[in-house]
Amino acid sequence: MPQQPPTSGPFDAAGFAATHWTVVLAAAGGESPSRAGEAMAELCRTYWYPLYAYVRRRKYEAHEAEDLTQEFFARLMAKNYLADADRRKGKFRAFLLTALKHFLANEWDRSRSLKRGGGQVVISLDTRTAESRYGREPFHNLTPERLFERQWALTVLERVLAGLQAEFAAEGKQTIFDGLKQLLTADRPSAGYGQVAGELGMTEGAVKTAAHRLRRRYRDLLRREIAHTVACPEEIDEEIRYLLSCL
Repeated sequence: MPQQPPTSGPFDAAGFAATHWTVVLAAAGGESPSRAGEAMAELCRTYWYPLYAYVRRRKYEAHEAEDLTQEFFARLMAKNYLADADRRKGKFRAFLLTALKHFLANEWDRSRSLKRGGGQVVISLDTRTAESRYGREPFHNLTPERLFERQWALTVLERVLAGLQAEFAAEGKQTIFDGLKQLLTADRPSAGYGQVAGELGMTEGAVKTAAHRLRRRYRDLLRREIAHTVACPEEIDEEIRYLLSCL
């Protein structure tokens, strides 16, 4: 029997059960179907670009990648692939890439007959931004799979940073966030604590304390974001280590 998650803290059993991917997995088992569509749509809106980049790296043109990504999401929204969602396989990242590979191998002949723009638009794809991002991708030694994983990891970190910034902005502390964010993850930040203290009109000790709190909150938000894409709390630390290794 798997170990039960702790009953307190930010990822207690009740709270974790409500994360996006666990809702989808429950729907695959016949539970909570009314919430599954919203949960899947939210995940797809969040993580569409890594899939788009994967399709582009498979030598499809931009317009083809746009059509394929939209059609793939349309199939997901219709739950065509939910039967393949297996709790034992765990991570939404792995499920999504496997499902996309299956779709490209078996469904492209049918889906390419759709008139461009005539299919169902499931989520809004900012393809101009996507192509700009794709044009900046490193092309040395990156397979489509490695590009997908790298972009997945970057998307997770971008969302965490955006959430952290939103918290500071809501408290009227945008300037403090802008000064502290360079101290967030760098072992040797370009600006030292003293320089940041001078820019913010704070003491160096106060900046060190604020930076420590910022890092702690960042870690909490990272764990929360990862929790949306794994099947149980025990997978969170493993997934964080893996995603950081993909950068």
